[in-house]
Amino acid sequence: MKTIDQWWKKSVVYQIYPRSFNDSNGDGIGDIRGIIEKLDYLKLLGVDVIWLSPIYDSPNDDNGYDIRDYQSIMEEFGTMADFDQMLKEIHKRDMKLVMDLVVNHTSDEHEWFAQSKKSKDNPYRDYYIWREGNNGKEPNNWGSFFSGSAWDYDETTNEYFLHLFSKKQPDLNWENPKLREEVYDMMKYWLEKGIDGFRMDVINLISKQPGLPEGIQGEGQLYGDGSSFCMNGPRIHEFLQEMNQEVLSKYPIMTVGEMPGTTPDDAILYTNPDRNEVNMIFTFEHMDLDSAPGGKWNLKPLNLVELKENLTKWQTALHNKGWNSLYWNNHDQPRIVSRFGNDKEYRVKSAKMLAACLHFMQGTPYIYQGEEIGMTNVAFASLEDYRDIETINMYHERKSLGYTDEEIMTSIYAKGRDNARTPVQWDDTQHGGFTSGTPWIKTNPRYKEINVKNALEDPQSIFYFYQKLISLRKEMDIIVEGDFQLLAKNHPTLFAYERKWKNESLLVLCNFSANELVMEEELTCRIPEYKVLLSNYEAGNPAVLRPYEAVVLKK
Repeated sequence: MKTIDQWWKKSVVYQIYPRSFNDSNGDGIGDIRGIIEKLDYLKLLGVDVIWLSPIYDSPNDDNGYDIRDYQSIMEEFGTMADFDQMLKEIHKRDMKLVMDLVVNHTSDEHEWFAQSKKSKDNPYRDYYIWREGNNGKEPNNWGSFFSGSAWDYDETTNEYFLHLFSKKQPDLNWENPKLREEVYDMMKYWLEKGIDGFRMDVINLISKQPGLPEGIQGEGQLYGDGSSFCMNGPRIHEFLQEMNQEVLSKYPIMTVGEMPGTTPDDAILYTNPDRNEVNMIFTFEHMDLDSAPGGKWNLKPLNLVELKENLTKWQTALHNKGWNSLYWNNHDQPRIVSRFGNDKEYRVKSAKMLAACLHFMQGTPYIYQGEEIGMTNVAFASLEDYRDIETINMYHERKSLGYTDEEIMTSIYAKGRDNARTPVQWDDTQHGGFTSGTPWIKTNPRYKEINVKNALEDPQSIFYFYQKLISLRKEMDIIVEGDFQLLAKNHPTLFAYERKWKNESLLVLCNFSANELVMEEELTCRIPEYKVLLSNYEAGNPAVLRPYEAVVLKK
């Protein structure tokens, strides 16, 4: 394996969702100057890399993931001068900046699309995916990931364009070499500014199956599922290798591809350093385990045995072949302490346990803003309080299918993306200190209790536990290099694993329940060989785990 420029293996990444991070000017929207104000806080936490969700010019149909101009800054966030200042301040603190790269689609207000719509022979026509209707209906039966059809009709040329997401997010046509060249030029623009890499939004959707076949339509479904014809498509590796050759290989950067519908075998192809594609990918498998058939809004309780099996599969498959990303939270996922933990009586304990469980695995860990203080899901009283297009579209679609208000809101409270998007809770003043104005989305009402100020004043807080996890990763090569072995595989509430490297060993024991857990004899007899490295409780007996206890042992 290559060892050159693999700084990202020892790094910990912190994701900023700028709209909800920190508002410096009182307009209720987080901004670049707000980020600059909090860089010392991130330095104190110990993270190495900041991943910034999109700050490009956008009409904000999907909170910045619909880009109108790739080379200018959204007015609400500030100016290019603010951006340059932020990059300088990040580098001054020995941290790095990774930008979001959104090139599966643009905004329908992008100049390319404005041109593409004008006529069938416009030079930009082929930058997007246009098709004639099929007997007066859409070209195929695909549904959008954001509900409704994946096609929208345009009267000007009497054709439909493909949008896998919102109808204001038309898909780019990666079959067009000129389009690819434009994308690569744009990437170089940001890399020449000195950024340190890209997180690539739904990058494995850029190659579609030729002919765009009909998707399977399940019973009671309004549309067909086209995902198998647009995920990991026939030319995806060719496109990524070309991008690497033309752009990525020329800079000492980090790349992570968001790739729904990928398996560990896919991930080995994408992340094997000899193949020159990306450094790591985001998988979604572990995030789908609390979904019943029919998609994320159909809820079922987490089965810990399934979670262990899934994470073990990724840990072992990629060891010495590729590289894992490790995450519980991001801007698209509900808060993990409310999801797999206990956000009431055991909020602090379970947040620490979940952190330890993840951070001792092999891979690059990602922390999402507010995770380090144990921010929770939110249950707003009314749909009016929600801002996420996916959530709002789902509500209306399910209403039309006969679901009750209570059923739909239960799904939103558990899985809605706005759970992650409420403002960061900095202190116990109004709106959690996020803004002096009215926030673009309501603050989680728990800000009086859960906030950064309280966390920094409490030596036993979740914040300092994350700080310790980050410093241990820097100090201990075994965390970065060691192999992974799952223990007590079928235990319903214990997540136990061992990491081994050279003559060192780590034993990680996590109780995923509110009940005391007595260890099985097979594990108990091994414990005396180890010393406690880290725990989320005062000293106890590692053979008997208290509710949501995590103990990490070393020998």
